[in-house]
Amino acid sequence: MSAHALTHPFTEAPVGIARIEVVPGVFWLRFALPWSLNHINLWLLEDDEGYAVVDTGLGDPASRGTWTALIEALERPIRRIIVTHYHPDHLGNAEWLAGATGAPVWLAMGEYLLAHALHAQTSGFESSAMLAHFRRHGLDDERLVKMAARGNVYARGVPTLPVHYQRLLDGDVLVIGGRHWQAIAGHGHSPEHISLYCAQAGALISGDMLLPRITTNINVPAAMPDEDSVGRFLASLRRFEPLPADTLVLPAHGLPFRGLHARIGQLFAHHAERDATILEALRNPQSAADLLQTLFLRELDAHQLMFAMSETIAHLNHLWHRGPLRRIEEAGEPVRYQIAK
Repeated sequence: MSAHALTHPFTEAPVGIARIEVVPGVFWLRFALPWSLNHINLWLLEDDEGYAVVDTGLGDPASRGTWTALIEALERPIRRIIVTHYHPDHLGNAEWLAGATGAPVWLAMGEYLLAHALHAQTSGFESSAMLAHFRRHGLDDERLVKMAARGNVYARGVPTLPVHYQRLLDGDVLVIGGRHWQAIAGHGHSPEHISLYCAQAGALISGDMLLPRITTNINVPAAMPDEDSVGRFLASLRRFEPLPADTLVLPAHGLPFRGLHARIGQLFAHHAERDATILEALRNPQSAADLLQTLFLRELDAHQLMFAMSETIAHLNHLWHRGPLRRIEEAGEPVRYQIAK
């Protein structure tokens, strides 16, 4: 199923503090990111005499400068800050924006707690734990040293964290501007990623769970080394299938699109293809690090390597849980996998 099954009602993204009304009362903003994935989409929802904002951008000076200009330009105040998940491009400015506007921050407890663990480098979410996790899966010292040199990347992207928040749970309904937005929790990309669906608007703010072109990164944290994150992610996608086919999907990256069910099908096909590629490669035992060149055909910098290693481990765990693979663990050797006999 090709990407041509999707349609894009808006082909030009907003720039700077400009906004585009995608459905009545819902506005699209786009902030820059300093990575190969060079932008994030944010959403302003009319909320009676104010606005609710969904996601906040990376906590860097450029994004905060854009926010400062935008707050001055808005004709009504920001009354509510909703964050889909803990990643720096989504949570990065939440506490700063709360301080600037007086608006409360809403997010899921799993996202709140993980953000604090990463920021404080504690509870099995330290950089050292991640490096040990990757070493166990065969990553060599040269690349581990390069990753270690990056330091606490999370704290740089999220300089300050909310101390108080309004908890979001799966199934919660937020009344925003007289409309009902239902929280849909997703897993595999983050602990309790919250998407928001509004039947009255015919729109789904999908965050990172449904993206039109790139595939959502799926990771296995060092604190949960045996987690079947791929299985959890695929099960989460099923939760979007009952939504109407003409739903306008408002993703965190890329263009808004229609073709919800087609995109879900593409994502299932992508992960099935990944599984098949791994099974074909594992005629002889290999580690996750051994498989990087098979799954990722481009040169990876330290930032991309972190995502690539974690996603490779995620697929190996998925196949191990389902039975096609066996895990080989020998003292002093990296974990390797082979087709079960």
